[in-house]
Amino acid sequence: MSKFLSYEDRLIIAKGLQENASFGKIAKELGKDRTTIAKEIKKYSYDKKSGRPGYPYNPCKFRVTCKAKKICVSACTHQSAYKCSLCSECTLHCPDFEEDVCSVKNKPPYVCNGCGKLPKCTLLKRIYDPADAHERAHHVISESRTGILSNEDDITRINRIISPLVRNGQSLHQVYLNHMDDLMCSEKTLYNYVDAGLFDIRNIDLPRKVKYRPRYKQPEFKVDRGCRIDRSYSDFQKYMEKNPETTVVQMDSVIGRQGGKCLLTMHFVETSLMLAFLREANTSASVIRIINALDKVLGTEHFNRLFPVILTDNGSEFSNPKEIEYREKVPRLRTRVFYCDPGSPYQKGACEVNHELIRRILPKGTSFDDLTQKDIFLMMNHINSYKRKKLNNRSPYEAFSFYYGEDLLKKLGCSPVAAEDIILKPKLLKK
Repeated sequence: MSKFLSYEDRLIIAKGLQENASFGKIAKELGKDRTTIAKEIKKYSYDKKSGRPGYPYNPCKFRVTCKAKKICVSACTHQSAYKCSLCSECTLHCPDFEEDVCSVKNKPPYVCNGCGKLPKCTLLKRIYDPADAHERAHHVISESRTGILSNEDDITRINRIISPLVRNGQSLHQVYLNHMDDLMCSEKTLYNYVDAGLFDIRNIDLPRKVKYRPRYKQPEFKVDRGCRIDRSYSDFQKYMEKNPETTVVQMDSVIGRQGGKCLLTMHFVETSLMLAFLREANTSASVIRIINALDKVLGTEHFNRLFPVILTDNGSEFSNPKEIEYREKVPRLRTRVFYCDPGSPYQKGACEVNHELIRRILPKGTSFDDLTQKDIFLMMNHINSYKRKKLNNRSPYEAFSFYYGEDLLKKLGCSPVAAEDIILKPKLLKK
């Protein structure tokens, strides 16, 4: 018998709550412990802001007796001739607002499903919905089975132990035998992390391993769930609400031939300027090296100004956000990293759209192995000199120069290309 609750089990819980049955009675019917029912309801119920027929959501203590009118300073879009408490937005503007919190939510059953006053209530409600609870529980289970089990500090620690030894010709098995207590993970885990590109070393550094064809496709490693704490897309939205003037840089990878060289792209949303850097492999270490190099070239003040916020996806190459966010010298914090939701590339759509211009020059399936960083600078100069309608028919180079000056563009390896000389075809990089 599965230890997880099924959708039918959750329907029984919802029915029991509707009938005001105790947790013990519901648990007996399901063959579970009563604490299981209590935890289920607490974890998967949700707050619902709704009123009753003819009255909007209004959690104010004085909602019944209040007769205030014209509370809004600006022109009101929900004006009521009778009183402002009939407006769904009156609590946002009223200086006398005090929230009325129902005590039912603080004691069993913690939800309003079986409350007799529910049809007439205009307060914040706590609802247990079996369909919503089942979907959220399934998502939690799925998330718990994906990603890397180590955090970024552990990955960095293990990398420092194994990479120098492997580069000296030792096998992972040899390193594991001699440092088993320090590594604190299995030998198979080390091979998985090398496959995922989380270390400075790659499969090419393991001579015996590269002789064998993989038996099956390895599942793609994604960013450790611990990395996403306080760095999710919802956290990004909250941060931008508090800091609306902050510049956002969207970061992503462009893959050439599988297992070969690839690009790291950094897109300045405000000006549509995109930087691209060639990497030998799609690893976390290669991303950190580029960030550190940019920090050194630009200097502390300019780097902090250009890269206050970085939004990226859940690829394994971005699995060490602390190394990206902090430098070794003071001031240590240099940027803030946030992650898009899994499977939601539209959340950094500006970067994805700009990749289409790269793909005009480097179509999908093209190998990047014969390219140099000089070729990439040339390609990006042509792309950044291409005028955009969204920039009032200016090029990203011109827009960036207007905000930050040409000196920074030169430090970033950018230079303008005359309009009649722009080439967005593969022949640009043909030698």
